[in-house]
Amino acid sequence: MKAVNIAAKSDLNTEDKRSRFVVGIDLGTTNSAVGFVDTLQDDWQIQTFAIPQLVAPGEVENRPTLPSFHYEPPESDGVASAFCLPWSPRNVKFGVGVFAREFGRANPGRMIESAKSWLCHAGVDRRAALLPWHGAADAESLSPVDVSSRYLQHIREAWDHLHAAEPLAQQDVVITIPASFDEVARELTVAAARRAGLPRIVLIEEPQAAFYSWVNAHRDDWEKHVVPGQKILVCDIGGGTSDFTLIHVRPGDDGKVRFHRIAVGNHLMLGGDNLDLALACHVERQLTGDGKLQPRQWSVLVPTCRHVKETLLQEDAPEEFTIALPGTGSKLIGGGLQATIRRDEVVRMLVDGFLPEAKFDDKPQSRQSGFQEFGLPFAADPAITKYLAAFLKSHADDTDSSSDATDCGRPDVVLFNGGFFASSILQARLIAALKSWFSDTEGNWTPQILQNERLDLAVAHGAASFGMVRRGIGVRIVAGLARTYYVGIEGTDGKTSALCLVPAGSEPSSDPIEIERDFQIRTSEPVQFPIFVSGTRLTDRSGELYEINPEQLQALPPIRTVLQTRKKEHIDVVTARLSARLTEIGTLEMWCRQTNGDRRWQLQFDVRSSTETDREVHTGAAEQAGIVDQSTMDSVDRILLSVFAAKGTEKPDGLPKRIAREISMSRADWPPSLLRSIWSRLIESADGRKRSAAHEARWLNLLGFGLRPGFGMAADDWRVEQTLKVTQGKLVHASAYPRTEWRILCRRIAGGISRGTQNELTSSVIALIRQKHRQVKSGRGKGADYASGSHEESEIWRMLASMELLDRSARRELGRIALNFLPRPAFNPIRSALIWAVGRIGARVPVYGPLNTVLATTEAESWIEAIIDTADVNDTVTQLALMQLCRRTEDRFRDVSDGVRSAVVKEMESAGAPDHFVTLIKERGELHSDEAGLVFGESLPTGLRIQ
Repeated sequence: MKAVNIAAKSDLNTEDKRSRFVVGIDLGTTNSAVGFVDTLQDDWQIQTFAIPQLVAPGEVENRPTLPSFHYEPPESDGVASAFCLPWSPRNVKFGVGVFAREFGRANPGRMIESAKSWLCHAGVDRRAALLPWHGAADAESLSPVDVSSRYLQHIREAWDHLHAAEPLAQQDVVITIPASFDEVARELTVAAARRAGLPRIVLIEEPQAAFYSWVNAHRDDWEKHVVPGQKILVCDIGGGTSDFTLIHVRPGDDGKVRFHRIAVGNHLMLGGDNLDLALACHVERQLTGDGKLQPRQWSVLVPTCRHVKETLLQEDAPEEFTIALPGTGSKLIGGGLQATIRRDEVVRMLVDGFLPEAKFDDKPQSRQSGFQEFGLPFAADPAITKYLAAFLKSHADDTDSSSDATDCGRPDVVLFNGGFFASSILQARLIAALKSWFSDTEGNWTPQILQNERLDLAVAHGAASFGMVRRGIGVRIVAGLARTYYVGIEGTDGKTSALCLVPAGSEPSSDPIEIERDFQIRTSEPVQFPIFVSGTRLTDRSGELYEINPEQLQALPPIRTVLQTRKKEHIDVVTARLSARLTEIGTLEMWCRQTNGDRRWQLQFDVRSSTETDREVHTGAAEQAGIVDQSTMDSVDRILLSVFAAKGTEKPDGLPKRIAREISMSRADWPPSLLRSIWSRLIESADGRKRSAAHEARWLNLLGFGLRPGFGMAADDWRVEQTLKVTQGKLVHASAYPRTEWRILCRRIAGGISRGTQNELTSSVIALIRQKHRQVKSGRGKGADYASGSHEESEIWRMLASMELLDRSARRELGRIALNFLPRPAFNPIRSALIWAVGRIGARVPVYGPLNTVLATTEAESWIEAIIDTADVNDTVTQLALMQLCRRTEDRFRDVSDGVRSAVVKEMESAGAPDHFVTLIKERGELHSDEAGLVFGESLPTGLRIQ
């Protein structure tokens, strides 16, 4: 076989105005790497761009992980200048890279790390400002997209400073991503690059880039190392993820060797970070027994354990390592802790824990990861060897024709990549696992090992090499779509099947693949398509229907659109088809095209409504909780129209009772499907609220009741948007009755209201409450009235407490004001609402907000003390508040101290509080349905739940 020739200089300098540089970026938190090719050089080589790194004044970075230019800023301008590089504005307030890592060790509440892991975290809104996780109260919050953008911005500005005539935005830029990144994470990476000023980028998976690096390093003789028929396993384990990729070596029709990427593993958040955390837990037990370190000590311990791991897993490592931690509180100086850990102890724990001996048929366990407090969804089982065995077994038939059990799934060649394999000990253990699975009875087989000279640079250099291959220079890996994508189709029997939308192996194309199946879609309403993906079903064909096997198909965030017509709010039914294509930059585009017209709509992954922390939405539980027949729906419609239609004559009083009598179903039992139908009819009859204040109040009341809790059914976020659009935050009637019902509606649907809108809806009333608080504290003047009476005032506090996406500073302030009002006689009429609000605001487990919105434990502990001192612990509302403030989560950053917990348990048991309240304080557990209703403020619809 002949290799593809590497082009000479004359081939590089074409007349098509291509950029001078081809740049590959391996994006990491502190160890980003950049490789580049200068196409004007006669004998081009991949070079490493030295990323400028800040160092603290007077210090020298003595362990550089990458070639870099170290710039030491002047001391004279104080803190601001400490973050300045030669091109930075003087008021820059953040640092990136090595400086951030070193500075962050002493200031853990201000450091952001594991950005790529957060970017692919499907359990949070990745566009929300949620980092640093458990950050300091006054620290700037950023989204995973913002953080990735700042890394790229730092690299772009550094490049532009040294290559002013060839700015990075005008070069061919290739950015690497984990192979297991879902489509949302890929799109967000592209968005982060645009935000950083890099509008033209291409994505490549990191294992592929690592292999490109090896091929480039052996450009003259790589065909001597691999032969057709071989299967290459790229095992890429970094700090946050484990990626497995299979590449098949095949002969081409032209007599040249071809590489085909045939399989990619599922997303696996398991890597070096998990080793650090496991080692930290081990040291913590050594220091505290069954206790826990304080958050500040823990935040110092974790990065220290990373250094310990890197040191003791090397071949020439010392026999032991002493770890020193700072003291806490009054013992900050002289009260530190020390632990000495032996090398053999670390090797045994980490190797046996993460690369244990396993049989080829062993499956990873599905229990919940023990590292829940860190926000990221770490893999349930730490045994990397089990995940690798499952990957190889699931793809055993992709290329193997042999029936020999020892050959089934066996790779011939292994390429290691990622910082995890900087340790030869870990490499050797994984090789031993492969040999145990695939060796013959005499144990003669061993895989061929390929090596990249620099694991820390391989991916960046490989990305640059791929950039050259895109110009037609070098050996290309044929790598179409790594997974098969499906859309859920409901049959006449109500059963959902998977329609293959885009098959694995699809190549980038300007022409989308259209599915020859018609859909009937209603206009002016959201239409949603469930999307599934499989990394194992790689031979399914486009347009074919398949049974949904949960072990083979995973659900992605749904795709959706609202087909708008030229006539506003006009509802019609159109016939449409779906199409999709893989773009040149490596993302998936999906479209909906009208068959009897020329309109088409791009479909977007519904990221926010399906990925908020602690939500289980679009699972079908709400939809399946009960479906009422059409005649029942029609009866409800007639009653609603008799009140709110243009010709309606009935009064709004007692409307819910009339509906309950008509359908013989208590209001508390109305299923979500009926509730959303009521919401739809009320929105269509919105003008009916104008008839009187009573009409508007009842309309608002039923609208919120029908849409509560603002999430849980498909398209609820769209319904919330429509609700706020119709009401526009303005009432037709300014009397207290509809105004109070407006507050109740906002509380009921708060879980579906965006962060920005929550701020808009509450800013004016919070300003009035602040003014009232100043008057109450000073005792002078008359504070502004922010409510017409105690009923509206109570509902205002319940509404504000339900807005979990407000800034932590605002929520902390509201809680403190409520506690200040609590002992004052003037606020006795709203005492119960104030206590409820304090419990909800300071809760250890939010109803719908991300965990980074939880207030500091010190704040919760001071509120607990205040409530016990000023409130009646025998009251059920007080008991509910104490349970929420003290509920155990097994998260050191959220849990109150053992002393406070014991004191609360004693108070609650003496007051005869519900046993399960006490249990939730003592042990981690789930709310019962009646307790969830108390936390939410009223009962939840059947099938919907909160944590």
